[in-house]
Amino acid sequence: MKKTFELTHPKVKLERRVDAVKHEVKKYLKRERNKKLPAGADFWDFDCQFGNTKEEAEPVQLSEINKRIDQTQVEGLTSFYIEILAKEGIRTFTPRDEDESDFED
Repeated sequence: MKKTFELTHPKVKLERRVDAVKHEVKKYLKRERNKKLPAGADFWDFDCQFGNTKEEAEPVQLSEINKRIDQTQVEGLTSFYIEILAKEGIRTFTPRDEDESDFED
């Protein structure tokens, strides 16, 4: 998804427009996560960028997207650019130390 969202609409209030944008992003993520994973992949990961314009977009974490959308509402911006690209993710294993124990004797 590479899209510039306009927050101004003659009939829709700003708060409802922001909610609609969040819903569209959530719907896109769900659709991408439901696609079949390629061989060797463990999960779908996402590369995200967010900014006022395409040229100003900077990388952000997926968990920060809703906060950034809310921030545009507070700043009174009329539009913003968002880019979310799906990629396959592979889990990395970190071994536990044998000395550490979750249970005490």
